[in-house]
Order: sequence, then structure tokens, then C-alpha cells
Amino acid sequence: MIKTLLTAVAALSVFTASAAAAETPVERHGQLRVENGRVVDQHGQPVTLRGMSLFWSQWKPQFYNAEAIDWLVDDWKVTVVRAAIAVPEGGYLEHPERETARAEAVIEAAIAQGIYVIVDWHAHDPEPEAARRFFAHIAEKYGDRPNVIYETYNEPLPRHDWAGVVKPYHLAVIPSIRAHDPDNLIVAGTPSWSQDVEVAAADPLPFSNVAYTLHFYAGTHRQELRDKALLAMQRGAALFVTEWGTTEASGDGPVDEAETRLWWAFMEEHGISHANWSLNDKDETSAALRPGAPAHGHWTRDQLTESGRLVRDRLREMNDAR
Repeated sequence: MIKTLLTAVAALSVFTASAAAAETPVERHGQLRVENGRVVDQHGQPVTLRGMSLFWSQWKPQFYNAEAIDWLVDDWKVTVVRAAIAVPEGGYLEHPERETARAEAVIEAAIAQGIYVIVDWHAHDPEPEAARRFFAHIAEKYGDRPNVIYETYNEPLPRHDWAGVVKPYHLAVIPSIRAHDPDNLIVAGTPSWSQDVEVAAADPLPFSNVAYTLHFYAGTHRQELRDKALLAMQRGAALFVTEWGTTEASGDGPVDEAETRLWWAFMEEHGISHANWSLNDKDETSAALRPGAPAHGHWTRDQLTESGRLVRDRLREMNDAR
């Protein structure tokens, strides 16, 4: 009798462990929110998402498909993907329906896989009216799904200061999201290519569940930018690294593995979620794939770049450990 009971308990333990392992990231973490300067999950626990950003949607649209996202989940173990929906240069401003469809393809693939998805308005100059239309549509259609994270302004140029341009832009755009989705996380871009996070933190937006965008490229941005991030967090801001690279800020130059590892340690220490730039096959060092890599996943190690191999290995290591 005792042996039977012990066997049943052991079987239940195995079943419970298997069920926990089978949980998707969204099943595990649910609705994300900002609390006390951190992004936390439905249980109020700090959460760190780790994943990949796609490339500008108008230039590398072939990767905006469910099979590529599925492979990132199954093989790279990502918990978040980012759809970089291009605004200028043949993007949303000229082709709104086409670019919206690309965003929706990634959103629906992420929902099907139970991961989070950043919907990124990939622009350097403010385009508030177009952004309001785009985000109102996305929020109305998907705002009931906890998977969706809104990134309202990718990288404001240095000439666009926080008080005069960037903050008023967010004040104009965010209500178009909140009219349809009062709950999901918003990540607001900051001046100077989303690096002046401490400036935004000193004059924060008057909305709940808003984090601030921090971008870095390990070959260019070092301790000075980490110090700015620390100051922003000391001022109460929650940060989200929606784009980072292993290379110089140009997207090229050598892979700086040593500095990349310092950034990884920094983000883990402070519970900062992040997405690597980027899933594409452009002939540049920051691209994760070699030129000509297939669009629908199943990439062999030989089809990954040096950066792609480094990032994939790290994602598998960290996300499998959680």
C-alpha cells in the first residue's frame, strides 16, 4: 500500500513538473504591468523576457511569417519577438495595409505560440497621426490578448528633445491605445536613439504600465550608457531593451562578445527584458542569419552568423533555465 502511494506521488510529481514545463511564457506570466519601477507578471513577480527583433518590415518582409516565429520558439527558445514595422522609406506611410498585415502575421504567430510580441512603430521622426491610426487598429483587434506589447516610437533622433517633441508625441499617441486596451504594457521611445532614458525618467509620462526604451550596441555603448540606465531606474523608470546588438551601432564592425556579456549580466541583474537586432540575412555583422538563409526557419548552424550563434546559444541557455 505504501509502495503504491509512493509510486502515485512520484507520478504526480512528474506530471506536475511536465505540466509546468509545458506552460507557455504567457500562460506562466500572463498580464504584464509596471510596478515600483519594474516590469512584473500577473503574480507581481519581476519578469525578464528574452528574444529576437525582426528587421525593418519593408526591407526583409520574408521573415514575417508563422514558420519563422515557430522556429524561434522551438529552437531558439525565445519568449518575445519584435515586429519592426517600418514607417518611412516605403513603410507604413506609403503602404499602411501591407505593413499592418505584416504586423498582424507576427502577432498571430506569437499568440499561437503563447509568447509575447512587441509591436514596434519603427520610426526616427514623429508621425503622430499615422501612429494613432495604426495603434488604435492594433489595440482594438488584439488588446484583449496579454501577449501584445506596444512600442510607440522606436528611436527618436537626437534633435527631437524629450520635453518639446518626444513626450508630446507619446501624450498624443498613447491615448489611442488606451481607448481600446487599458491594460497591456507600453514601451515609450526616448531621445537620442532611445538612449536618454534618464531624461525621460526625470519627467515621466502620466500613464500606468509604461516602460521606457533603452537601445544599445555593445561595440559602441559601454559603461556610460549603463550608468544612464542606472540613473533612470533610480528615478523610478522601468526599462525595456527592445533592440540591442552585439556590434557597433552601425550594425557592422566586429562582434564584441566581451562587452555583450557585460550587458547580459547587467540586464539579468536588473531584470530588464530584451530583444536582439536582428533576425535577417542582410550582409552585416549584426544580422543573425547569413545571406540567403531560408525565410521559414529550420536554420542550420552554418546558416547563422557569428552574432546569430552567440545570441541563439545565450537564449537557449537562459530561457531553458527559467
